[in-house]
Formats: sequence, C-alpha cells, structure tokens
Amino acid sequence: MSDAGGPYLFDVGVIALAHTDAPVHEAALSYVRDAIAGEIDAIVPYPALFGAHTVLTTYYGRSNAEASRLLENLLDAKRIHWYDRLPEGVVRGGFERARTVNINGWDGYYAQVAVAEGANTIVTIDHDFEQFDAFETEIILSPDEFRELNRFLEG
Repeated sequence: MSDAGGPYLFDVGVIALAHTDAPVHEAALSYVRDAIAGEIDAIVPYPALFGAHTVLTTYYGRSNAEASRLLENLLDAKRIHWYDRLPEGVVRGGFERARTVNINGWDGYYAQVAVAEGANTIVTIDHDFEQFDAFETEIILSPDEFRELNRFLEG
C-alpha cells in the first residue's frame, strides 16, 4: 500500500478489527502494520483507543485485560501521530459536523480531527464519512467482507 492518500486518520472500527480474529481482520491489520512501520502517515486520536477497547470487549469477545494489553502495545508505536488534544473548538466542530450530516458525535469528532490535522483520508469500516468533501474516505471492507464480518459477529 502506498501513502498516496495520506496522511490517514484511523477510525475506531479499523483499530478494533485489526485486533480480532475475525475472518476479515487482515484488511484492517495491514493498515495498522503499515502505520506502526511508518510506511504510511497515520493519525490516531487517543480516544479511538478507548472506543476500540469497548468494541473489542463488547462485540469481539476480548477480555478487558486482553483488549487493554493489545491497545497498550499499539500505543507504543512511535511512528503513529497520536492526536492528544481535545480543544473546545475541535469538540464544537465535531458536533457541528455530526449535526450537519446527521451522524453520531464520535464520527463528527473524528471528521473534525481529520480536518484539523490535515488528514487526506479517513480509513474506516463506516460509510458515514463519505458525506464530507474535506477528505477522502477509504472503506477497507468490500460488501462481501461486510457480510462475512456480520456473520462472524452474529455467530
């Protein structure tokens, strides 16, 4: 994968999926590996790790301890640009984006961080970001892979 669409902001779903044994996890894991290796310019807001922890423990069956260990290991990646600010302007901008296109507040926040940090692309498993013109949206799963993931989660 090239960095032609970077910098990339990673959404919660990508981070969580990369840390599972779901049959389609490789699609997310390849991005995370490239970010860790510095092969792509990746931006990850710290709150995305808490969201991934919740997804891992709630939907993917990881224990609290295992999810914490996995995400702490990711946190050690020094080539990832960790977004560590939560200024009022970004929060308000996130809510404005959420309100404007009728998406959840977290997705509005990630969209606002992408704009604030100059991300060209949001890497996601979510179609909500396609409503924005300020950046590209790279959905890492095909429709068939989505169906496979949903079967895995239901089983």
